[in-house]
Amino acid sequence: MYIGIMSGTSLDGIDLVVADFENHSAQLHHQAMYPFPEELKSKLIALSQGAPVTLQEIGTIDHFLGKTYASAVNRFLNETGRSHQDITAIGCHGQTVFHQPDGPMPFTMQLGDANLIAALTGITTVADFRRKDMALGGQGAPLVPAFHRYLFGESHQTRVVLNIGGIANISVLAPNAPVSGYDTGPGNMLMDSWILQHQQQPYDKNGAWAATGSVNTALLSQMLEDEYFELSAPKSTGRERFHQGWLTQQLALFVHAVSPEDVQATLLALTAQSIANELNNDDAGELLVCGGGAKNTALMSALQNALPRWQVMPTDKKGVEGDSLEALAFAWLARQALNGEPGNLPEVTGASRQCRLGAIYFPD
Repeated sequence: MYIGIMSGTSLDGIDLVVADFENHSAQLHHQAMYPFPEELKSKLIALSQGAPVTLQEIGTIDHFLGKTYASAVNRFLNETGRSHQDITAIGCHGQTVFHQPDGPMPFTMQLGDANLIAALTGITTVADFRRKDMALGGQGAPLVPAFHRYLFGESHQTRVVLNIGGIANISVLAPNAPVSGYDTGPGNMLMDSWILQHQQQPYDKNGAWAATGSVNTALLSQMLEDEYFELSAPKSTGRERFHQGWLTQQLALFVHAVSPEDVQATLLALTAQSIANELNNDDAGELLVCGGGAKNTALMSALQNALPRWQVMPTDKKGVEGDSLEALAFAWLARQALNGEPGNLPEVTGASRQCRLGAIYFPD
């Protein structure tokens, strides 16, 4: 059995799973989500938005995260009646605080000291999944399409797996065609930030607040002019681009005042339309949605309206719990690493070849 740990750009908490993998299926034994300590969450948001930081502070956050992940694993094992001896390895994505895959010095930074995780849990830990792909010329993202192909690749029709976390990303699984996948743009991140600012709520449950407003089509068009949406794949993005400051700048450029609820409705439309713009030219098939956005009924309706030829449904309809999918992917990537098998898809990331992903940290 393997443990997968995922904490995404939405910073809503730490997702954990215990799972086995066999015959292109995942057997999920347990799953849980634990919140970040508020002090750690605020430090991570500030860091990912470009706040000035010292090397000492980066090291402190790295250590704090490693201990937090390890504590979550030990709590998870205790609550599920499992022992560390039951677990072959932990796959831990770490927390991305910056991702810059382009330019003369591309790099990505995930914090969360895996040495601490291995030492404090007694379990072999695999982490640092992205940098080998980048060393081979890739974007280091998205990495989950390989796992999506493993789970959902056997089909006579096109399937697109859409993960809506802080950022939205797609994996396009078409019959007799290479897999493609990339980040489409903001997922929940901007909506979460806006409602926290105006309603003191961490997220807009079912898009209820957005539903009280109206989409400002002119503001939506302006937002969609961001150059990221014009880039060709492979491409990836994160909080370092689509953050609160980006939204503030967009509103400052807009000549008319927009009510807070109309901004929220427009942000929901931005997520849906930026996804739909990537799929309207493809052969219609199944759009399988996972991540927190799959629970936003207003967002799911907006996606179906923007993609009338597609069957839009949560991955739960295919027997895979949507909240667990990304954590499952990193448990699977840990398995791939220990088995000496590749974890990336060069046609997705742009790397020069397939390779094993992740560094392995032993507990002794």
